[in-house]
Amino acid sequence: MTHTLRRWTGALAACALIGLAGCGQPQPAGGRDHVRIALNWFPEPEHGGFYAALVHGYYQEAGLDVEILPGGPDVPLLQQVAAGQVTFGVENADLILIGRAAGVPVQSVLAPIQVSPRCIMVHEESGITRLEDLRDLTLAMSPQNPFYHYLLRRVPLTGVTVVPYPGSVARFLVDKNYGQQGYVFSEPLLARREGARPRSLLLSEIGFNPYTSTLFCTDELARTRPDLVRRVVAASIRGWQQYLRDPAATQRRLQELNPEMTPDVLAGGLEALRPLVLPAGSRPESIGRMSAARWDELLAQLEECGVVPGGKTTAAAAYSLDFLPVPAGE
Repeated sequence: MTHTLRRWTGALAACALIGLAGCGQPQPAGGRDHVRIALNWFPEPEHGGFYAALVHGYYQEAGLDVEILPGGPDVPLLQQVAAGQVTFGVENADLILIGRAAGVPVQSVLAPIQVSPRCIMVHEESGITRLEDLRDLTLAMSPQNPFYHYLLRRVPLTGVTVVPYPGSVARFLVDKNYGQQGYVFSEPLLARREGARPRSLLLSEIGFNPYTSTLFCTDELARTRPDLVRRVVAASIRGWQQYLRDPAATQRRLQELNPEMTPDVLAGGLEALRPLVLPAGSRPESIGRMSAARWDELLAQLEECGVVPGGKTTAAAAYSLDFLPVPAGE
């Protein structure tokens, strides 16, 4: 069993001992279903559509009383959803597949961010313009993340010293011979605000492109409460459409919840996010769509990298298209 999968299996077993199963299931609240959505990180633009649905009352209009719970480092999010501590979670597709392989019975039902924002951030002064050019520097990455293993298999990294990701841009600001992992709408903008000149190299450019910020729930909820899942998905899609169309109210709420996200960082983050949610040729009505081919490719990559053992899960088990609206004409 791989280290990554073993870590997930242990976390699942620990979560089962908490004894809180059921407390995250939707309960009527003033005639509306109470739903708890847990995030995979602190509130940032990557969660903007969910907050927009809350701020603009779309969840309430759908008969829902929604509470969004901020995340943080090392939160066992999939296990919390599986144990019933929360109703839905927001996580990336690669981690959903790893969870499935470890026996966590969850599935993605909405994929707002189509192009992965995961990047390696380097200084413009380094002259590095492609991931294949990474060499002779210190690179901060978290080895528990699947992209780390993919990068090590696809890029030579000649003369590169890999160190643990510190969770901030502090060292990047003072060391021109230093690079680190990030999201294009977060760390690079924070570094630029402090006077650095970061360049973002997207992992999607070398083929690693998991859906990001997917909304997921348990298999049981999808089976027993399909109408509720469908209402949450529909209201969330409206939220993402609103966030891209008129983000002002949502940006204010994000800053209240995460003061590090100053107005300039939030504005830059949204502009970096737009083409990831709506790639060229996409329309707002298509937000959240998923394809079997993308999930199949991602699982094959995780198996190739040894993150998921072959035969432990299928891609089809990790997602459902049943709750997404069918576009006109299909």
